[in-house]
Amino acid sequence: MRYAQGGGLTDAGRAARERVRLQAVERFEDGQKNREIAAALRVSERSVERWRRQWRERGEAGVLSRGSPGRPRLSEKQIARLERELERGPLAHGWADQRWTLARIKTLIGRLFHVSYTVEGTWLLLKRHGWSWQQPARRAIERDDAAVEVWKKETWPRVRAPRRRVTAGSSSRTKPDSR
Repeated sequence: MRYAQGGGLTDAGRAARERVRLQAVERFEDGQKNREIAAALRVSERSVERWRRQWRERGEAGVLSRGSPGRPRLSEKQIARLERELERGPLAHGWADQRWTLARIKTLIGRLFHVSYTVEGTWLLLKRHGWSWQQPARRAIERDDAAVEVWKKETWPRVRAPRRRVTAGSSSRTKPDSR
């Protein structure tokens, strides 16, 4: 099911849905049919079928809410420790340079707290706690601007991909031009 603005249910919304499922359980116990329950509770028959199956398999616990799927996996204390460790720098954690990447932070979280995040989840965690991506304020000392200009003028034109054709293509799958 999709929710507006990409968000899930609030705690109140989850509680309201759980109340509907518990009303369905009362009706299961009374022997009512799925169609009657769906009409009375204004839900789909498929939902009632699913709830009945969960109720048969696990009892009332099968239809209870499992809570927010997006609850934070790190406590505030763990977040504070993570921030201290990030401030120590990547060298202190065994990486060869002073550059934090999301993959490295993800690995660090796994090492410290035995919790697995995706790279995207790591970014969201950091962003939620006020961290932002950064790039160097200065260029590298080793940079050779003359060599960069030569590469742009001579090498880049040879290696870049050719431009797409100027004429419009066809969107028809039956015409050879569309393949």
